[in-house]
Amino acid sequence: MIDPVDVPPPRRSAPPRADPPREGEGKAGIGALILILFTLISNSAHADLQLCNRTSFVVEAALGVEEKGATATRGWFRVDPGACRSVLRGDPSADRLLVHARALALYGSVRPLNAAQVQLCVGEGDFLVAGAQRCKDANQRLVPFAEVRPRATPSGLALQIAEPADYGAEQARLAAIQRLLVLAGYGAEPIDGVPGPRTDAALALFLRERGLGSDTSASAVFLDLLMDAVREGSGPGLLWCNETAHTVMAALGVEEAGGLVARGWWRVEPGACVRPDLPRRGNVRVLSYAEAVDAAGAVIERRGRPLAWGGTTQLCVRNSRFEIRDHADCAARGLTPQGFAAVEFAHRTGATLRFREP
Repeated sequence: MIDPVDVPPPRRSAPPRADPPREGEGKAGIGALILILFTLISNSAHADLQLCNRTSFVVEAALGVEEKGATATRGWFRVDPGACRSVLRGDPSADRLLVHARALALYGSVRPLNAAQVQLCVGEGDFLVAGAQRCKDANQRLVPFAEVRPRATPSGLALQIAEPADYGAEQARLAAIQRLLVLAGYGAEPIDGVPGPRTDAALALFLRERGLGSDTSASAVFLDLLMDAVREGSGPGLLWCNETAHTVMAALGVEEAGGLVARGWWRVEPGACVRPDLPRRGNVRVLSYAEAVDAAGAVIERRGRPLAWGGTTQLCVRNSRFEIRDHADCAARGLTPQGFAAVEFAHRTGATLRFREP
């Protein structure tokens, strides 16, 4: 979410008006906004306005300014967790400042990081949109912006993007590392920005497997290395990632002593990833089944069919936690047959199964 700041609003050059501007005023306002937004900069230690990321996500942000009833937007600015980025030189004297922030797509389905107060138009890549109340191009779309007010910091004025966890800068960076380690297949839970043995072990394993020094985790490129690992799906073992808005319950089928043993359930919350324990010996057949459930535990349906992810291999399951070795006559034994899908593991890496709505 965008962190609210209890400071006086920017001084207005004129009181707001409900009536439309007179002829010529709209164009003049847009022209002034373009001049303001052309002072947006990517890297300058002397910028007066910074955008600070206190979430556990690498974000892309767009800035909007409103002056005398005209609004313009510009973006996208990548801002890493725990970092600040200079976005505007000089005193931000516009009537209103607005921000839209989004997590990178590799995180899957993530709740909006800012409230939907006003819809403004944005573009793709490095964009500048004048008259942003309406989209005029096929590559533009409306997204929710939140009004923000800068706060004074020792390095100048700053706008802050925050999570309910209210991370500090160091906590936000560590929480981001934990989140990316989990997405890459390393058990760094919980994602809380607090150092601990699980985080230390997961981080050490990631660095060791890639031949990286222990000081790499403090470098400016470390988040990019983690994001590359997530994109490649190169973590060890199996990783379930829930990219829906629903809780997902997942089960495994694992080959043991010539037969298949079904085990479940693992709970995968929306936006989270879970890595189940698998046998360490190689060339073991592994299968997966998962289903989305509501708050009462009932399977969610879409178009009359369960919202589930599986295949054609029938294994027995039951509603409570289970370990089942015999899969004959499931229904006669009070069990439910479900179709499991074989998991394909890449050479020397793992497999990531992403649960998405059709």
